[in-house]
Amino acid sequence: MKVMDILTAKKGPTISFELFPPRSVKAAEKFDTTIDELVALEPDFMSVTFGAGGSTRDGSRQLIEKLKTHKNREVIAYFAGYALGPEDITAVLDDYRALGIENILVVRGDIPRDKEDFKSHPQSLPHASDMLEFIRPRYGFCLGVACYPEGHIEAESRDKDIEFLKLKVDLGAQYTISNYFYDNQYYFDFVDRCRNVGIEVPILAGVMPIYSVKMMTMLAELCGATIPDPVRLGIEALPEDDKNALVDFGIEFAVRQCKDLIAAGVPGLHFYTMDRSISTVKIIERLRNDKVL
Repeated sequence: MKVMDILTAKKGPTISFELFPPRSVKAAEKFDTTIDELVALEPDFMSVTFGAGGSTRDGSRQLIEKLKTHKNREVIAYFAGYALGPEDITAVLDDYRALGIENILVVRGDIPRDKEDFKSHPQSLPHASDMLEFIRPRYGFCLGVACYPEGHIEAESRDKDIEFLKLKVDLGAQYTISNYFYDNQYYFDFVDRCRNVGIEVPILAGVMPIYSVKMMTMLAELCGATIPDPVRLGIEALPEDDKNALVDFGIEFAVRQCKDLIAAGVPGLHFYTMDRSISTVKIIERLRNDKVL
């Protein structure tokens, strides 16, 4: 089922979870349990990331097949086309179509930093907009793109960032999933600015629970997300090195954040699980127990 059909049929916001292929043997050992715990929440769909340059091509494909075929979940397959040539792009998308995938999230992908000899295909498509132009006339996928309430870290300005988003919508993007944020006002202001320039597609809100201070800080630096005072001060007030207290604080903060977004009419909540289940499970259970979902 296509995401746009799910959004149209759903009363209230959709719930969805992002996963990525395990990056180590240790992570893989716990991954099946994580999947089962998240699937048990009956999300409206799940998404699977795709490393730029095809770095996770096989792992992404295996995970997509597991969720779609064995777990009977609708899947958004991320597709990062950076550095791939037309033949590789077509091969991946043909495979996804054969698996029954109907939804693709088209992203450029980050330039691999850990490969000194990395080379892009001479016919690669450098931007998500280029990939939309390539994919749309060839496939019937429901196409989505990423968006950034605080602006993409490489963007010249927030206005320019929205200008590029408008281009992607004009080229066929039917929905967008936002980067995470810890201050909902960034999302509300972003939606208003999008509507003011004629972007009318659903804008799903990205939610990132707080898993650890190290991860929170690293991810914020990578994507340009603000860590607001309520988060910083709340963490500072916790017992030092109490990991459980930190996770509980993150859950409580996310519950309040989600309730505010739901009250404002958000079309969907997309949880960046970081391949973990405990926080997301507890957040969803709280929201459902409080009858806001």
